Amino acid sequence: MNYTQELHAKDAQYVWHPFTQMGVYTKDEPIIIERGQGSYLYDTNGNKYLDGYASLWVNVHGHNNKKLNKAIKKQLNHIAHSTLLGSSNIPSIELAEKLVMMTPERLQKVFYSDTGSASVEIAIKMAYQYWKNIDRQQYANKNKFLTLHNGYHGDTIGSVSVGGIDSFHKIFKDLIFENIQIETPCLYKSHYTHEQEMLDSILSNIESILAERNDEIAGFILEPLIQGATGLFVHPQGFLKSVELLCRKYNVLLICDEVAVGFGRTGEMFACHHEDVQPDIMCLGKAITGGYLPLAATLTSQKIYDAFLSDCHGVNTFFHGHTYTGNQLVCSIALENIKLFEKDNLISHIQTTSQTLKHRLNKLKSHKNVGDVRGRGLMFGVELVKDKQSKEPLDISTVEIIVYTCKDHGLMIRNLENVITFVPILSMSKKEIKTMVKIFEKALHQTLSKK
Repeated sequence: MNYTQELHAKDAQYVWHPFTQMGVYTKDEPIIIERGQGSYLYDTNGNKYLDGYASLWVNVHGHNNKKLNKAIKKQLNHIAHSTLLGSSNIPSIELAEKLVMMTPERLQKVFYSDTGSASVEIAIKMAYQYWKNIDRQQYANKNKFLTLHNGYHGDTIGSVSVGGIDSFHKIFKDLIFENIQIETPCLYKSHYTHEQEMLDSILSNIESILAERNDEIAGFILEPLIQGATGLFVHPQGFLKSVELLCRKYNVLLICDEVAVGFGRTGEMFACHHEDVQPDIMCLGKAITGGYLPLAATLTSQKIYDAFLSDCHGVNTFFHGHTYTGNQLVCSIALENIKLFEKDNLISHIQTTSQTLKHRLNKLKSHKNVGDVRGRGLMFGVELVKDKQSKEPLDISTVEIIVYTCKDHGLMIRNLENVITFVPILSMSKKEIKTMVKIFEKALHQTLSKK
């Protein structure tokens, strides 16, 4: 038994992988990553793979980046961790200031956590308690959230409660609280003929619900512009801004989950910037550390923060926290990540390479099994179908063969059911973007020509 085989055996024996049916996983010989460099991953057999899913949508400047490595080592010379409970630390203060300066101006305070799910959990609890702190009697019924159908905001019980994916969430229906779901504003997945018709109808429905039930609704939570983990559903221009205006009109908090779409992914530093939207609460994670270490943040307005202040410890206090909240190592590397965005003019680079990705993927629309190509920035999905007219999804077994074939040709990508996602490392070159699409196209033709 060689080294890789030994690792396969131990992996199957000891590790329970996320979002994975282990009964299926252990029948294969999975790829075991040993190292990374730039846009590439290398396995224990020495095979090289273009990282087309940015190691689950998080990597920004490439693997084994010298400047990010140096930032970790520099911080280690001082301290690895001390708690924010009752004291503070330098990197957490500097990062909070930086985040407030670069996000929409309404956001003035930063609450740290460690995962995107946790940042949403915090946002939900903040929004709920905010109304109770203001006036417990007047806002006694504000305990529901408006969400989008097929929304995904994480895997903790609170974040699952504001999600809308039956395949993920229905098993927990007895544990989660009720939400109010709105139709997903994505033309391809709707019954509408025209985008404006869809936009007007959905916004009208939202206003009707808010007008009738605003006394029950604490907040409206959504991923701005694109719903990520549910199939990259792209919202029409103006939807986000209209939702903001409706939330203001009916006294409901706007919570923007930018865990997946933030930090340059859509072609602006934050998706809210595309429509000059000012959320009351914003959730950040994933790419915040450049894809190096787990960190998340929930940003909120001064008005919300002030509602939690009192002269007594037990009154209006937000009782939430994590042992590693504001950890020095993760905050220091997040600061370096942001510096590199600015130094390398990365947003401009993304805007250029995203046009290359869009152009190359749109060329595949003529394929008989490509139902839709949609996305923004470096976040695109290709929906595969059995038939363009009926839009019946291509069976998952065939989609997974395409994904496996891509790996055989040196590309790591991921599917969301019948949607192949292209969410590459943000610093990936134009040449590498072209290679990524070329490998996918080859796998697509190889797999479906056998059908």
